[in-house]
Amino acid sequence: MATARPRAQGHAGPSMQDVADAAGVSVGTVSNVLNHPAKVSPATAERVREAIRRLGFVRNDAARSLVSGSTNSIGLVLADIENSLFIDMAHGAQGAARAVGQNLLLANTACDMTLQDEYLDLFDESRVTGVLLAPMEDSTAGIARIRSHGRQVVLLNYAPRPGTCCSVLVNNEHVGYLAARHLIDTGCTRLAFVVAHDDYQPVRDRRRGVREAVEEAGPGVTLEEIDSAGLKASHGHAVGRELACRAPGDLPDGLVVVTDELANAVIHELHTVAGIRVPDQIAIVGCENNRSAGAAVVPLTAVDMPGRMMGREAIRLLMDEVASGGQHRHATVVLEPELIVRASAPL
Repeated sequence: MATARPRAQGHAGPSMQDVADAAGVSVGTVSNVLNHPAKVSPATAERVREAIRRLGFVRNDAARSLVSGSTNSIGLVLADIENSLFIDMAHGAQGAARAVGQNLLLANTACDMTLQDEYLDLFDESRVTGVLLAPMEDSTAGIARIRSHGRQVVLLNYAPRPGTCCSVLVNNEHVGYLAARHLIDTGCTRLAFVVAHDDYQPVRDRRRGVREAVEEAGPGVTLEEIDSAGLKASHGHAVGRELACRAPGDLPDGLVVVTDELANAVIHELHTVAGIRVPDQIAIVGCENNRSAGAAVVPLTAVDMPGRMMGREAIRLLMDEVASGGQHRHATVVLEPELIVRASAPL
């Protein structure tokens, strides 16, 4: 076996040539072991891998991407990693990406559009294969910018402008409809919808669904819309305290709450602090089936959204577009939600 040539002083690490010399093969053979192992005999491949281990060789993906125009990585930009829907998207996307030989790189924007743009540019500069984007607001400009550089984009849980890119959606209008319809079907007649951030597309869609269910029920069912001023637990606690101060006859008997974090905070204030029993006096339904839903002081009835399937479908659409050679037509996949009944609004 040949001996690796001495590296020049200041060299960052062993090169592919060093590995080739140590294994007694050509640089092309080392490249095939790394990228196309089926082209190399098992004995030769093992000899190359042993040289890689012994030398501590790490391939330079940045340099490789300059030649190929892309890496074997996909960027996933999420609006809020504290929300388990987005975590489920990441799990689904990661499994599907690995199945097609891609790595998944994750970024959390915390619903900050400036930070979102920075991550989109970072992934673009890193020459990722493509980007999955799960935003809360219109991201047309950012999508157009990185698509103009040859990066394909798939949107999750947000409908793009026509012809912009592929997307995977949950039927968020049906999310709101299912939540309100369940309360109506269990006998609630004075509904309230706790909501904020109507500038967020999924929020607007859920509002439409809630209104549709109430209109469908007829004049015997009323709807009050309560502006929570935000989507955090602190906003839910404030709504719960406001409701607790009302006279019993002014209380709604059913609440649809736009996020589970808000819903759990409302339940805490009503049920635990004020002694207003959930669901006996007020039944409550959330709109996400977040991880916290089943662990709340009163387990939360909620509408479940198939996050893992969204992630898997997004990878499929992205790889189809990458492989299309320019002969691609954008597609939208719409997945249906499912009501999960727990103690806060039983059957």
